Amino acid sequence: MPNWLALNYNEPIEIVSGKGNRVVDADGKSYLDFFAGILTNMIGYDVPEVREAVERQLATGVVHTSTVYLLRGQVELAEKIARLSGIPDAKVFFTNSGTEANETALLLATYARKSDQVLAMRQSYHGRSFGAVSVTSNRAWKNNSLSPLNVHFLHGADRHLTQFKGLSDADYIAACVDDLRHVLATSVSNDVAALIAEPIQGVGGFTMAPDGLFAAYKEVLDEQGILFISDEVQTGWGRTGSAFFGIQDHGVTPDVITFAKGLGNGFAVGGVVARGDLMDAPHAVGLSTFGGNPISMAAANATLDYVLDHDLQANAARTGAIIIDGLKEAAERLSVVKDVRGKGLMFAVELASPAQAARFMEETKKAGLLAGKGGLYGTAIRMAPPLTLTVEEAVEGLGIIVSALETIDAEAAQQ
Repeated sequence: MPNWLALNYNEPIEIVSGKGNRVVDADGKSYLDFFAGILTNMIGYDVPEVREAVERQLATGVVHTSTVYLLRGQVELAEKIARLSGIPDAKVFFTNSGTEANETALLLATYARKSDQVLAMRQSYHGRSFGAVSVTSNRAWKNNSLSPLNVHFLHGADRHLTQFKGLSDADYIAACVDDLRHVLATSVSNDVAALIAEPIQGVGGFTMAPDGLFAAYKEVLDEQGILFISDEVQTGWGRTGSAFFGIQDHGVTPDVITFAKGLGNGFAVGGVVARGDLMDAPHAVGLSTFGGNPISMAAANATLDYVLDHDLQANAARTGAIIIDGLKEAAERLSVVKDVRGKGLMFAVELASPAQAARFMEETKKAGLLAGKGGLYGTAIRMAPPLTLTVEEAVEGLGIIVSALETIDAEAAQQ
C-alpha cells in the first residue's frame, strides 16, 4: 500500500467492532467515536434499521445490476433527496464517493457554460482526483499543479489573515464580495462556469464563511449566469444542526449540491442533485457501474429515513451546543487553544502547533475517544460524532477533550 496512505496515532489501531457510538479495537479497548470514519458512520454502529435493510437486499441474491437496469432503490432515494434539496425540477445521479460527485458536478457546470473557468475557495478540499485536486486549495493535499480546469480561488474562510482581522461579519463579507468582483474583472476571460464551495470546510479544519457570505456571492454570480455548486459531502443531512444542508444557513438555493459520506452510514454512496436542465444537458451517454448499487441504496434509504424519523438535525443542535459551549468556556483559560468553531456536531479546536495537535490525538486516544485532525497548517482538531450522540455521551466526550487540552496547556507552560 502507498506510503502516502496516512494512519492516525503513533501506534495505529484496528477497529474490529462497534455498537451505538462506540467502537472496539483489536486489543479490546473501547472508544467513544468523535470522528465517525471521517463523518461517514453518521448514525453510529450496528443500527438495526440499516442492518436489516441491507440483509433484506442480500437475501434477494442481487448485490449488483448497474444503471443499465431499473433500480427501485435509486428512484426512491432520488425522490427524497430532490425534495429535501429545495432545487427546482431537481434530478439526482448517484456515484461512489464525494470525489466522484464533485467531478460530476464540475462536468455538468463546464458543459452547461462551455467554459473551463471555475471559482473555488481558499483552504478548500474537494477530493483526490485530477479535477477535484484542481479546485482544492490546500497544499498538503495538492499533488499536482496540472489541471483540467482554469481555477481562481476566493476569500471567505480566511479571517485569520492580517487584512481581515477585527472585521465584523458584514465588513468581511463586503471585502470578500469586492474581491470576487475584482477577480471577475481582472483574472478571468469570458464566461465562468461555476463557484464550488463547502459551507464548512472539512479538511480545512471546519473553517467557514460567515452566514450570508454565499448569498452575497450568489448575487454577483447571478449577474453573469455563473452556477453555484455546494459541496455538502461533510455538511449535509442535518449535521450542522441549524440546517439540513449547510448552504441553507446562507439563505441560498444552489444550482447543484454534491453529497456522500454519511448518507450510507458506512456503505459507499455519493451523488449529485442538480437542476433538471443541467443534469439532462450532456449529450454523451453516461452510466455508473457501481454508483447507486442495490446494497448501498438499501443502506442509504434506511439511513436517511432514520435521520428524518428521529429528527437528528435537532439532536445535532442540542448535543453540539453542549460541546461547543463547553469548549469555548474552557478555551478562555487555556492558552494553547487559539480558536473554537463549529456548528452542531461539526466542531474544531485550533491549537498553537502541529505538535500539540498530534499530542491531543494521543491523549484522547489514551482516554478512550477518537478524533481527527486537519486544517491548513495541521493545527486543527476536528470532530464530528454520529448524529445519534446522546447528551450523556456529549458530556463525557467534552470532559475527555477538556482534560486533554488541560494536559497540553500544562506541558506548554513548563516549556
